[in-house]
Amino acid sequence: MKRVALFIATSGGAGYSPIAPGTAGSAVGAVLFWITRAWPLGWQIALIVVVSAVGTWAAHVAARHFGREDPGEVVIDEVAGQLVTLVATGAGLAGTCLGFFVFRAFDVVKPWPVNRLERLPGGFGIMADDLLAGVFGNVVLRLVGLVFHGMF
Repeated sequence: MKRVALFIATSGGAGYSPIAPGTAGSAVGAVLFWITRAWPLGWQIALIVVVSAVGTWAAHVAARHFGREDPGEVVIDEVAGQLVTLVATGAGLAGTCLGFFVFRAFDVVKPWPVNRLERLPGGFGIMADDLLAGVFGNVVLRLVGLVFHGMF
């Protein structure tokens, strides 16, 4: 089960990227969104719930394996956060690209209260800050969509 957890936590190995593993994880999330964007909203939400729940378990196992609270190799949180950023936005290619960069900005900067969620224990802390960063990203995408209608 540990191998399965590490495979999930690293998003199929994206977390082992020597340069910007979090960005690689976000790219996996954007591609997964692109593949599933035509799914009914309920299925997209179910996907986010499953990725988040399984990701929490996998991140917890991986944190123990790597001996750190939030190892850089764990990027399933970026996948989940990217999915939250893009869900129900109707984003096309341009919107997906914008959502990618908006999420990365929130994930890196970690504004309040995103930064507070990192303090939660184990996999919960690893996942929670990125999920909230995804909510912030989703709100920004919606606002941009209102201002620049049809951009997505």
